[in-house]
Amino acid sequence: MRRRAFLACPLLLAAGAARGVDYPRVVPGVALAFPRDHGSHPAFRTEWWYLTGWVKDGSGGEYGVQITFFRHRPGVAEDNPSAFAPKQLLFAHAALAQPEHGRLRHDQRAARTGFGLAEAREDTTQVWIGDWSLALDGGAYAARIAARGFAFDLRFAPTQRLLPEGDGGYSRKGPDPRQASYYYSAPQLAVSGTLAVEGRPVAVTGTAWLDHEWSSELMASGAVGWDWAGVNLADGGALMAFRMRGRNGETLWAGGTHRDADGKTRTFAPGEVAFLPQRRWRSPRTGVEYPVAMTVTAGGVDYALLPLQDDQELDSRASTGTLYWEGAVRAQQGGREVGRGYLELTGYGESLQL
Repeated sequence: MRRRAFLACPLLLAAGAARGVDYPRVVPGVALAFPRDHGSHPAFRTEWWYLTGWVKDGSGGEYGVQITFFRHRPGVAEDNPSAFAPKQLLFAHAALAQPEHGRLRHDQRAARTGFGLAEAREDTTQVWIGDWSLALDGGAYAARIAARGFAFDLRFAPTQRLLPEGDGGYSRKGPDPRQASYYYSAPQLAVSGTLAVEGRPVAVTGTAWLDHEWSSELMASGAVGWDWAGVNLADGGALMAFRMRGRNGETLWAGGTHRDADGKTRTFAPGEVAFLPQRRWRSPRTGVEYPVAMTVTAGGVDYALLPLQDDQELDSRASTGTLYWEGAVRAQQGGREVGRGYLELTGYGESLQL
């Protein structure tokens, strides 16, 4: 969903819809095509490439890593021939969770495309804002991020085939079939490279998850946000689950996918997915309360998601205009760890303007 979460600055986010821009619709039956669909889809309203993972250093220290690039077509100045017209906007978020530090380190970037300073190529995954970049390079993803207080130079190598979400990549997000996205994941990515904290680099290895998603539709009426989880299972399988949440915490829509270690895939109907909060944490900075420990039920199987650290709130009000919790979590069954991944919690402060 994250991606997976495109949360653009509210004024520009609403502009295209208000002006009646003819964004293309997401419709079922359109097959994902590669390598083309690794690249950007600039006619659509929103798009994101979203990497999350667990890594460890040589001393056994564990970290949570998040890297997200967002593209947005605001639907303004589209007839303006000026190269400065904001026809396409890019945003990026990066975060590092380290239990010893206690608080999430995070940073953000925002720019209009153009002049080689910020771009999102259409033929492959290659998106950058200045010295922040994500690119497919030799069959693997390479991410380079120079943030305030931390940096990433990481490689994410596929170990299994891509996972189309929903119905062959058509992922419903609401009761109206138009409320949908094109969506695929790359679970079980093998991570290698370095991360630096306060200028001190360390070599790390681990496992990550990538989502790529694009859409043109607003959220369903009454939806305030979503809960999403992507988990790399210890047996080599993968689990994605999400729900669109209403104003009173009710589930308006839900879905997900499980791929087992043998490659067999099951797609979940809305009634087969449930999120049940187990423990809440209140941010000392914003006062927003998040259910940071959650039981996720998918197809009758329960997973207890427990955070690497409670404080994984990301304040993106300087770029995409919102607050959300994006956290590294362990997945357990019967007190035994069965996987690691990320949990995303949006719309717990104010409703998302999506």
